[in-house]
Amino acid sequence: MPRTYEPTWSSLRDHTTPAWLREKKFGIYTHWGVYSVPACGPNGTWYAHNMYRPGNSQYEYHEKTYGPATEFGYKDFIPMFTAKKFDAAEWAELFKASGAAFAGPVAEHHDGFSMWDSKVNEWNAARMGPKRDIVGELEKAVRAEGMRFMIALHHAEQWWFYPHWRSDCDVSNPEFAGLYGPMHNLDGLDKGGIPPERMREWYWQDRPTEAFLNFWRGKAHELIDSYRPDLIWFDFGINFVLEEYRKELLAHYYNKEREWDRELAVTYKGHDLGTGSAIIDYELGRMDRLTYYDWITDTSVDDQGAWSYVPDAAFKKVSTLVHNLIDNVSKNGYLLLNVGPKLDGTIPEGAKQCLIGIGKWLQINGEAIFATEPWLSYGEGPTKMETSGMFSEQKEVEYTPADFRFTCRDNLLYATCLGWPESRVTIRSMKKLYPGEIESVKMLGVDAELDWSVTEDGLEVEPPSTKPCEEAFVFKITRKNPF
Repeated sequence: MPRTYEPTWSSLRDHTTPAWLREKKFGIYTHWGVYSVPACGPNGTWYAHNMYRPGNSQYEYHEKTYGPATEFGYKDFIPMFTAKKFDAAEWAELFKASGAAFAGPVAEHHDGFSMWDSKVNEWNAARMGPKRDIVGELEKAVRAEGMRFMIALHHAEQWWFYPHWRSDCDVSNPEFAGLYGPMHNLDGLDKGGIPPERMREWYWQDRPTEAFLNFWRGKAHELIDSYRPDLIWFDFGINFVLEEYRKELLAHYYNKEREWDRELAVTYKGHDLGTGSAIIDYELGRMDRLTYYDWITDTSVDDQGAWSYVPDAAFKKVSTLVHNLIDNVSKNGYLLLNVGPKLDGTIPEGAKQCLIGIGKWLQINGEAIFATEPWLSYGEGPTKMETSGMFSEQKEVEYTPADFRFTCRDNLLYATCLGWPESRVTIRSMKKLYPGEIESVKMLGVDAELDWSVTEDGLEVEPPSTKPCEEAFVFKITRKNPF
């Protein structure tokens, strides 16, 4: 029987990662909302912030395309967000085909527009725009495919998202405070935005009011109680939410495990929650070493960090995404992959190809990913990450056939080669094995046993003559049981 959690860090630290997440490791979420109407990069989800602030490309695009923000505000995009081709079942079927085990939407971004049928926030997708319960439709569709359902919440940063000092725009009109947030900090420092070096100082001087915190909590409780998500992902900003609110929300959610009879998970960034109380998330980054704690990466199929769909963004290579997943799992991590649907609700063709490509690779090689554990060493090879952690993708590396990543289960050891080995390879880390410990070596997707030998340098293996797949190749090493 699941335990009862108190709203204290000492109690919440007793919560453990669900067995289903430790086993499945891979999920998909979507950035889709009112910001998908202008679909303007570089970061499409921040359009509502930048369209009111002179001196950036999204401000200039807005003035040129829709007119000045004094005449056309962010709220005026809502009627254009009709979602006329949105098909939750079609999305879920695609996500399932990718090999993902959990999936779901950004339920609310910083923009204050709720993507569910909310009684707490009148600015929601069931009342306006598509006039559909997007979260509810996806919850049913995702579960129908046998996947776990997740939601992502960014709404803590709504407090700072809109420039209320723009008295000439709708953001300062109390009539629209439900969307833009309550009026505050009218000085706005230099009224041109907050210099990056002063951002955190300004945040601490302009913390959310109790009324806003209750609004933040009300939305989260409503989502939990109405849609019963298996995982909640939190963005930056909750570190400015009063600590007692954070502890109460985690306890409320974790205690649903008893009521719903299933394991639940929460992810967070930085030090926004107590250490060990949830799973740490590295946005657009990952670790460069095997860790004692589990963690998750959130990254996107596009290669510009746009998050929501923008028409000029290119898509990552399938090999880049597959290698990300392999590398994470070898280091005790998981992968949450973002897709940005188009305004009408269709998934871009490039994104589809990314997901289908991952799914094809996992159909053959998923045995080396799912229900595995990291080995004694995460891997070997000449390619080293220049940096690690949050945003380390800015210095992404290109792996070679000399790079290996390791996972294991029971008496099986998987050595995944991050490129096609053209000739006999030596896996040097296998020197850790005792002489006579190896029983056989195969490559996943190939029936025949491979020719192999153990030398002073490690395990030498002759690869098969033909590739069983693309992107990465798994040597399956069966070890003898000495007992």
